[in-house]
Amino acid sequence: MAEQRQSYEFEGGTVEEAIKMALKTLNVSRETIVVKVVCEEQKGLFGMEGAKPAKIKVVLKQRK
Repeated sequence: MAEQRQSYEFEGGTVEEAIKMALKTLNVSRETIVVKVVCEEQKGLFGMEGAKPAKIKVVLKQRK
């Protein structure tokens, strides 16, 4: 039976910021996670409302 792996969601001003937050929070290196971009950040027009943060889903790679 396949093992169910837990996923985590993170948000940040950019995808890169969200990845850095995930690495710090989970205390792991970049090589040990799989990142799926749920949505990229969206900037508000001329600094107005409507800006949305980047959102990623992270899964820890299986150890061999």
